[in-house]
Amino acid sequence: MESARTLHGQLQRGLGRAARRAADRPGSGEYVYDCIRRDPRWDPQCESRGLYYARLLVDLELPAGPVAEHLFHPSDHVDEDPWRVQLALQVLSDLVRLSRREAAAPLRRYAEEGAHWFDALVELIELGDPALTLGLDEVVAARCDDGDLEQLVPAEQNPVIDAWAARQPRIADALGRSRERARNRALLRARARAAGPPLRPAPAGGARGPADDAPDPAARTEAELLEAARRRGPGTIAAIFELGRRRTLALLDLAEEMLPERPGRFGAAVCRALSQYGPETLPRARAWAAAKGGCEDVGLRILARHGTRQDIPLLMDELRETVEKREWGGAASPVEGLGRLRAGEAVPLLKDAWTESTYAYLRPRLLAALART
Repeated sequence: MESARTLHGQLQRGLGRAARRAADRPGSGEYVYDCIRRDPRWDPQCESRGLYYARLLVDLELPAGPVAEHLFHPSDHVDEDPWRVQLALQVLSDLVRLSRREAAAPLRRYAEEGAHWFDALVELIELGDPALTLGLDEVVAARCDDGDLEQLVPAEQNPVIDAWAARQPRIADALGRSRERARNRALLRARARAAGPPLRPAPAGGARGPADDAPDPAARTEAELLEAARRRGPGTIAAIFELGRRRTLALLDLAEEMLPERPGRFGAAVCRALSQYGPETLPRARAWAAAKGGCEDVGLRILARHGTRQDIPLLMDELRETVEKREWGGAASPVEGLGRLRAGEAVPLLKDAWTESTYAYLRPRLLAALART
């Protein structure tokens, strides 16, 4: 990753100022192509950067050829990196949306010849233009098993899928199943809304219905709930949520038992339950955040929501460490906490994080924090 002070580094981070600078800098197009080839996103699963680079290609009047060359590089079928071409495919798709129709040809060719052909098909389907996908139904029918078709065929109306379904019985069957599932889900949601909340178990000695087989967490004592939570069985998550609803401080002890272990659904349930708590958890949250014994993430989230000005130094230290180590996933809580506390002394640090971060998910939070400080 290049320095955030350079045009190349700013383009890697997807900054708006870089798009303005690139327009006045001869040779900046090579930086744009390099970003598309090397995909500088910190978390490709939740960061969308395709439109940013596609607009740069349009504004700088750059051809799509180098992007296509990256797709068809000889390493395509031997490189095991699943993200090698994802950004390039998204850029080509967005170029088509920006009326650069020539970008559709390499996208279609990659769907026919590329190692990640399935992802190219997804992009073409989302474009929704049957003229760009004529004949690809044969590729889909030949290569996709029923599981692939379940993923590929959306339930909603799509001109590409409708055209393919008219020619390929297997695609038509997959489309029918997808829409049937969508109808069933909608029907279940409608029935759930009409039925209202689930029935509570009948009092002792009263009649019990079929839904009353399991003990009601609300009717159990705190000790019983803690025992059920520690048992880590079918009733554990319900017990954890009931402890959270009561805001019992014993859940903090349970957090210290579960969170230092490897991530799992029980630890995630504890974190979610603790989100209902308030300032009463601050002493423990401060200890967790400082000790870094496995509970620091939930401790920082509590400090971000409920901390006081005495927590500003700790939050600043955490943010400073994430900036230095480039561990952007841990920056959200300190940023939100500093913004909520209107920590003016943190403004230079927040600006550094804004400039240096490669994580687009973090930027709205940084902007909100800077606006409040």
